[in-house]
Amino acid sequence: MEMPLNTKGIAVCLLPFVLSLAAAAIEIPLSVQQLPTITEQSTSEVAFPFDEEFTIKCEAKGNPQPTFNWTKDGKPFDLLGDSRIITTKNSGTFVIKNRGNVSIFQGKYYCYASNELGTTVSEEIELVVPGIPKFPKEKKDPIKVDHGDKMILHCNPPKGIPPLHMYWMNIDLQHIPQDERVSMSLEGDLYFANVEANDSRSDYCCFAAFPRLRTIAQKMPMTLTVTRSNDSSSPSASADKANVFKERKPKLLIPPESNGHSSVVTVMKGNDLFLECIAEGLPTPHLHWRSIEKGNVGRGRAENYGKILKIEQVTTEDKGLYECVARNTLGETKHEFQVHVEEPPTWIKKPESKAYGIGDSLVLLCEAVGNPEPTIKWKLNGVPIPDESKFSRGVFSPREISVNNLQLQDSAVYQCEASNKHGTILATANVDVLNIRPEMLTPDGEEYVAVAGHPSYMHCLFFAIPLPDFTWNKEDSTSRLDNVHINGTLEIRETRKEDAGSYSCWVTNSAGRSAITATLTVRDATKISIVPKNPQVLKGRSVLLKCHSQCDPHLKHHFKISWRKDGEELGKNNTEDGRIIIEMDTLFIPNVELEDEGVYTCIGSTSLDSSTDDSQLIVLYVPDPPENLHLSEKQERSVRLSWNAGGNNNSPVNESIVEFEENQWEPRKWQELIRVPGNETTVVLPLAPYINYQFRVVSVNAIGRSQPSEPSERYETPPAAPDKNPENIRVEASEPHELIVIWEPLKPMEQNGPGLEYKVNWKQQDIAEWEEETVKKNFFTLKNTPTFVPYDIKVQAMNNFGYGPEPENVTGYSSEDIPEAAPSNVLVHAINSTLAKAVWSTIPKDRVRGHLRGYKVSWWKIRNRLDGKSHHPEKHSLTFNADRNDGMIPGLEPFSEYHLTVLAFNSKGAGPESAVSVFQTPEGVPEKPHFLKIVNFDKDSVTLSWGRPKKPNGIVTGYVLQYQIINETDDIGPLQEVNITNPSSFSVRLSNLSISTKYKFYLRACTLQGCGKPITEEGVTITEGGKAVGKNSEALKPTSKTQPLEVLEPGTAYTVRLVTKNWVDNNSISADVIETRGRAYAGIYERISTQGWFIGLMGAIALLTLLLLTVCFVKRNKGGKYSVKEKEDLHPDPEGQSIKDEIFGEYSDSDEKPLKGSLRSLNMDIKTAESADSLVDYGEGDHRMFSEDGSFIGAYTGCKEKASVESIGSSTATFPLHA
Repeated sequence: MEMPLNTKGIAVCLLPFVLSLAAAAIEIPLSVQQLPTITEQSTSEVAFPFDEEFTIKCEAKGNPQPTFNWTKDGKPFDLLGDSRIITTKNSGTFVIKNRGNVSIFQGKYYCYASNELGTTVSEEIELVVPGIPKFPKEKKDPIKVDHGDKMILHCNPPKGIPPLHMYWMNIDLQHIPQDERVSMSLEGDLYFANVEANDSRSDYCCFAAFPRLRTIAQKMPMTLTVTRSNDSSSPSASADKANVFKERKPKLLIPPESNGHSSVVTVMKGNDLFLECIAEGLPTPHLHWRSIEKGNVGRGRAENYGKILKIEQVTTEDKGLYECVARNTLGETKHEFQVHVEEPPTWIKKPESKAYGIGDSLVLLCEAVGNPEPTIKWKLNGVPIPDESKFSRGVFSPREISVNNLQLQDSAVYQCEASNKHGTILATANVDVLNIRPEMLTPDGEEYVAVAGHPSYMHCLFFAIPLPDFTWNKEDSTSRLDNVHINGTLEIRETRKEDAGSYSCWVTNSAGRSAITATLTVRDATKISIVPKNPQVLKGRSVLLKCHSQCDPHLKHHFKISWRKDGEELGKNNTEDGRIIIEMDTLFIPNVELEDEGVYTCIGSTSLDSSTDDSQLIVLYVPDPPENLHLSEKQERSVRLSWNAGGNNNSPVNESIVEFEENQWEPRKWQELIRVPGNETTVVLPLAPYINYQFRVVSVNAIGRSQPSEPSERYETPPAAPDKNPENIRVEASEPHELIVIWEPLKPMEQNGPGLEYKVNWKQQDIAEWEEETVKKNFFTLKNTPTFVPYDIKVQAMNNFGYGPEPENVTGYSSEDIPEAAPSNVLVHAINSTLAKAVWSTIPKDRVRGHLRGYKVSWWKIRNRLDGKSHHPEKHSLTFNADRNDGMIPGLEPFSEYHLTVLAFNSKGAGPESAVSVFQTPEGVPEKPHFLKIVNFDKDSVTLSWGRPKKPNGIVTGYVLQYQIINETDDIGPLQEVNITNPSSFSVRLSNLSISTKYKFYLRACTLQGCGKPITEEGVTITEGGKAVGKNSEALKPTSKTQPLEVLEPGTAYTVRLVTKNWVDNNSISADVIETRGRAYAGIYERISTQGWFIGLMGAIALLTLLLLTVCFVKRNKGGKYSVKEKEDLHPDPEGQSIKDEIFGEYSDSDEKPLKGSLRSLNMDIKTAESADSLVDYGEGDHRMFSEDGSFIGAYTGCKEKASVESIGSSTATFPLHA
């Protein structure tokens, strides 16, 4: 694309304009001598009386300037002969002022434009001066007519400028009613096929309206009187009698029958054809039209109650024979119309103006067609050429004029006129014979700016006769450039940067030579791209289109961006609600709607070029609802449903869901019936009897579900017998000697008909005869049944239309009673100190009196064998499945005596207990000593003190003390052991220890069954002259917030640490230094304890301790459930370790983790043996008595005595003392 630059601005030159110049005839510039040419003229004018003036136009061009002359009605017309005529210099147009009596100007005018080269004549101009149309003033005598006779009221409208509209109205300007009997003809007359009494009136007025004259003329009112015969006293009877005598077959009034039964109608092609038939007769005739050749009237349309046949814009195909038929009960009459279609002259070939060179040949053709065939006449410079004329250098005929070897003096105006009775057409050809040097029409020195990559055009428009040669050169190059159009324009099809520069155009003919120069500048092309490309966006989401652009720096000041959607311009915030937000290079739609879908175009424009890029926005949404639901193939149990799928909104329909609603059981509730693939729009629906269905369809795509379709018509299926029987039949017996049969009732959609009932059949299994009863509810109660007897039961559905299928047999039992016998031969064997096994004999089946649910084992502690004290019995229980005759009794206390009973139970309840069995548990290993404290530390010796175990679990036979050297790096020394055989000894002194060395001490209590878990303590021997450093530890309950510290010396500093249970190094949760009070300083410490900082410090320590303990507790008890292993840790039973390994599998995870290397030194003695008894191994029974995971912890019916926290694990809280 290129543009010429000049001082007045920039003009855009486009390729279509260039090509049009090449195809058009060469127009002679006015600077060149030429014949006159009429450029504008009037055709026909009407001098309306209300206009102030009338203009007759005639304008022409030529060189020299033409002069003008007029003729009126074939005679010269002097424009200066009347003062009312105003003329203009160098123009043939004149104006007539309306000063009254302008009728003298009416006539047919011709305008002649002449110069020294020739004369041209205009087409005919007719000036019409109409008068004011008026009806003549006349007095009309009243018209009398007998009842039933025909009648015509003539209008005879005055002449005036068409169009003419006529009306028949009364004096109150109300239209006279018209119908088949009374109607107005095309000429305006009012025809009565037969008159009636109500046609009598004195104010029949005809109105003629001339819209162009703004005039309505009214005819004087006419009086019409309808008379009756006087031979009867009753007017109605007289009229009826008269009508009988006047009845007659139809007779045509238009065309009158006197003209014969056929007529010829001529119509101009393109005009409307009106054929009219009006008939009189009694009864009133009916009119019909037909084409004799075609049968029907084709494009014809009957009007005016069938009396007019109208064909609009007639063509030659409409010619032919048409017939109207007027018919009543007495006969008919006909008339034929022979329709001829004629047309005014139209050109086939006509002469055209052209410039010729000396020696050229001239050929002018003139050929026209019309009906009748037009005559053709020629004029030369406005003078008719006689038909017999001959040319010395050519040929003359009505259709052609030819002249050879043209000379300058042959320049003339030739005019061809074709005419027939329907009109005249005129064609003018200026023959200009010239011999001039090229005249440049494009200014010299044009500057063009083009865009790289686009075509560019540099113009070299000229006029020259004879036709010249033309060439283009670039700068100083003499080589000719190719691709030059016939009008001299140079085209560079794909402009490059190197095409910039200066160009010259040379035009040469025999009369001379001319040239112009032009400069071409090349700019970079504008580039546009939109991101994202063709986005897919969910309806309701937002989308942002970004238009990236690049343009030549010289054009950036004129650069602008605009947006279009589907080719339509988008202004800033174009939508009505401002949803589409446009800010320069961005287009943002915050809430995308379906109508936002389309192709968005970004246009980047400069003063030279433009570039576009498109992005199609695809809006995704749920499908449109299906439409046009239709039911077909209606059967008793099925119907075919078809529908038209709605739009998928750019996401294919995956499936269609057919829903139904019935108006009997759950009206207005829609339920899913069937699903079909998304590409199907018809399905056969399975139906149930006795349902009044209505259907709708929901389409589903990846976005979601459509709105439901409009419901279909209703379809009701006929009733039938049930297709199925009740399900889930069960037998219950809540009262003695009773049997209740319960079942799930049929759903409403399964009943298949009215009158639903259930037929129940039953019999004892040892009796062959069935009994029967019909019920309406979903249960049946049988009374007076023996205890726990099997019955065969059948339940069958039935309704008013029959029975369901044959039911299946169900076995049920009558009511139960509690077992009447207790288990026998109960034996208990103690497996270890905490676990025993009970064995019993099951009760006979005939004494269960029901379904045996299981056995319940109960036990309770009687006394402790160590001190002989009796205990309040706290019963514990476990239940076992009915197929068991043994069970494990867990959670027993060592060295104790127990009682145990066993009973059987069924659904009715528990039977009697067995005789009490007595058993004893053996000794177990003791718990750890109550405490271990370092009472005195010397430089090479230490004194230890301890407390007796709170639960010795037998007779304590002595203690085992072990110790070893430890340090902060976990390196340890060899383990030393001291056996204390005196069970009454509670302290010991160890000698020969290393000075200033840290030791760890382990103390365990022992019975005949072995030694229990150790309690530990740490301490450091003193240096020479130093003070003893010892370490004590005590176990805390997880919920404890305070703990008293015992055996502290007054006036001594201690470091207190809080550590976790499994602590194995010196890391602690919290630590603080405290000092015990001496008597002399008690008051000082009392004052300190009341200080705010001390209270705050203690509060912070307490809060932190509580928080950390809570975290540990929650972690240990996560989820509110304990694993079996964790629960076993709470109930250690070293004696049961061997039996556990044998029966339950091996579980070991000691709470005490010894220091690295100590396990080998202690010979595995420190590791705790634990019990791992689980409810799964002991019993099944009623799990409501146990925890969720099935373990037996806390699961006994009585309160189990729980071990204290102090007995769990090792007391690992330590108190390191600084030397």
